[in-house]
Amino acid sequence: MAVPGGLRRQPLLLLLLGLMHSASAVFVVKDGSGTACIMANFSAAFLTNYNTKSGYKNETFVLPSNAEVLNSSFCGKENASDSSLVIAFGKGHTLTLNFTRNATRYSVQMMSFVYNLSDTEFFPNASAKDVETVASITDIMADINKKYRCVSSNEIHMKSVTVTLRDTTIQAYLSNSTFSKEETRCEQDEHSPTVPPTPPHPSPTLAPEIPSVHKYNVSDANGTCLLASMGLQLNITYEKKDNTTVTGVFNINPNKTRFSGSCTAQLVTLELWSQSNTYLLFQFGKNASSSRFFLQGIQLKMTLPEAKTPTFEATNSSLRALQATMGNSYKCNAEEQIQVTKAFSVNIFKVWVQAFQVEGNKFGSVEECQLDENNMLIPIAVGGALAGLVLIVLIAYLIGRKRSHAGYQTI
Repeated sequence: MAVPGGLRRQPLLLLLLGLMHSASAVFVVKDGSGTACIMANFSAAFLTNYNTKSGYKNETFVLPSNAEVLNSSFCGKENASDSSLVIAFGKGHTLTLNFTRNATRYSVQMMSFVYNLSDTEFFPNASAKDVETVASITDIMADINKKYRCVSSNEIHMKSVTVTLRDTTIQAYLSNSTFSKEETRCEQDEHSPTVPPTPPHPSPTLAPEIPSVHKYNVSDANGTCLLASMGLQLNITYEKKDNTTVTGVFNINPNKTRFSGSCTAQLVTLELWSQSNTYLLFQFGKNASSSRFFLQGIQLKMTLPEAKTPTFEATNSSLRALQATMGNSYKCNAEEQIQVTKAFSVNIFKVWVQAFQVEGNKFGSVEECQLDENNMLIPIAVGGALAGLVLIVLIAYLIGRKRSHAGYQTI
């Protein structure tokens, strides 16, 4: 996610000094029987950017030693589904690590930070007193039954907040209530002389099959604000660690993706979280004067293990795609490509979407895309040409037959 300019320019020295004075703490989540399912030991520093009466201000603080695990933390069902570690400190601040797993690996799929601007200890002179929430996917992942280990600093950018972890040991889905002796090292440590070399990651598939089409539904107390059915494919151009530039093509697998969204009067959002550490956001806006809705924004944050910069981010909030009249739906059977940035585009397959005014949880009248209309014109044109050719042949035949009859005399 984007980081405000003032926050990005803040010297990292403050964060490093904060980490030096921040003691590591061990956080443990246990199930109902008292068996540990998550253990985490790390130092954390927070760099925040917030508004004061004199303008925006950068503030740095560390995770205090009295931070504690909340009861809202939980273990996955039978230690096999999603689990969560929630750490609280100060007056209502919480740092949450949401874990997910597959057959071979687990990861911190999403990290979120809730902070209370009315806490003057951490946010002096804040002009607002709101409780804010920011979140981001992470590149924290490890093999099942191994601990994640990262001595180096690992920065997680979340809009107006940057969380920096250091000297980190994390393990979820524990099998014996203690850290494993085996470990998976982070990307940041891989060049350290004390760390054994790790095998190279496989290259991304360059030409995957057509993605599966999935139906998405976003609702609130007032009803459904978004219906969407589509297959999604990401095209990302990036520089690898050997300085070569490649374009990777990645399908969004609906079976390994969670989604949610939000409904407001002017903006409808659809958020997708994939197990492959991919966060994809669609934003739909509307034009009141023309009574039309459209896709106005796409945002992506994705981990690319082979890339020189493993975290790929891209955003564009000035798009005008997938447009239709309010109350109607937009449909396109042809593949559409939406160019988000120079390095990132989205291929959308068999899209059918309707935002804002959705009646009875059903798609409204269909407005076909230009690509489908053009595809319909082709067989019509071909059919017309063939009909014309048949007519010409028939006329030529009749004329020829008439002339041949004129050459004989009746006896």
